[in-house]
Amino acid sequence: MRGPVAAVIPAAGRGVRLGPGAPKALRALGGVPILVHAVRAMLRARAVALVVVVAPADGVAEVRALLDGNGLPESKEIKVVAGGDTRQESVRLGLAALPDDTAIVLVHDAARPLVPVETVEAVVAAVRDGAPAVVPAVPLADTVKEVDPAPRPDAPEPVVGTPERGRLRAVQTPQGFRRDVLAEAHEKVTGAVTDCAGMAERIGVPVVVVPGHEEAFKVTRPLDLVLAEAVLARRRAADVF
Repeated sequence: MRGPVAAVIPAAGRGVRLGPGAPKALRALGGVPILVHAVRAMLRARAVALVVVVAPADGVAEVRALLDGNGLPESKEIKVVAGGDTRQESVRLGLAALPDDTAIVLVHDAARPLVPVETVEAVVAAVRDGAPAVVPAVPLADTVKEVDPAPRPDAPEPVVGTPERGRLRAVQTPQGFRRDVLAEAHEKVTGAVTDCAGMAERIGVPVVVVPGHEEAFKVTRPLDLVLAEAVLARRRAADVF
């Protein structure tokens, strides 16, 4: 599969689990907004020519100024567009901002600032080799239980099954797609979805997994931010990004 590669980073959410304050993507990690780290991670991949950041509808100018003020490479294009009320709508708006000749689209969580470039390139390579939809993922370390959800968060939940852990994977981003596949999924799939690969599955498109990386975790809770600071400090000490 030939043609230009673009990355869409939906960053219009508020990130309430990190507590009050700025949206999650604008929180600082090592003195730099998480979003800037995520954009840099995409730009480091040789194949990625364009990054589209989908910002809060009332924060496009702020995000544009933030990116312009943090020394991102000028050799590659970065667009900032207004997002919607849901992640799905924001990705759709990001897709609409891509040039017509874009062949491969990566969708990356702004809250995964430390994904290694090797992971990004592995996803692109798998799409180029013929996979219509690709996700990076890692094996689970914990046993997982399926439960009957309780009506209250603090109520006991009965276990209804224990999936075989060896068959389970924790999915990360960037997720990669042929542009036509992702566009069709967003055109046809409605209702709640947790990731774009799930949308591809719903329209019958096969999804393949490539190895993810332990450092591509999602910064969602305060403890995640502590871990991300530690990883970043180690990288800086080793001069490895």
